[in-house]
Amino acid sequence: MKIKEVAAALNAEICQSEFEDVEVSGAYTSDLLSDVMANAKDGGALITIQAHKNTVAVAELVNITVIVICNSRPLPDDMLEAAKDEGIAIIRVKENQFTVSGKLWELFAHAGGSA
Repeated sequence: MKIKEVAAALNAEICQSEFEDVEVSGAYTSDLLSDVMANAKDGGALITIQAHKNTVAVAELVNITVIVICNSRPLPDDMLEAAKDEGIAIIRVKENQFTVSGKLWELFAHAGGSA
């Protein structure tokens, strides 16, 4: 499933749209960036409420392709600019991390991917 398909399935707002629409290999949910560095998988989505520039730096470090910001959190300009520079998509949803994680698990389970 590609990034834009994930965004559409989540009814998400695409907040940083300058990215290559690549396959998303799975997802990881965490608000602790050191946990993301240790456990997130290459090519996946990060589900979080951490809306700041450091989230993008960690995503780039572990090759996250899309950051899903939950709870309609406001996005600072420097975060969006950093994501644009790195080609990382940022999408925003109204739901919390639990709900989004469940939705993505279902999507990937039916698509044959990993959550």
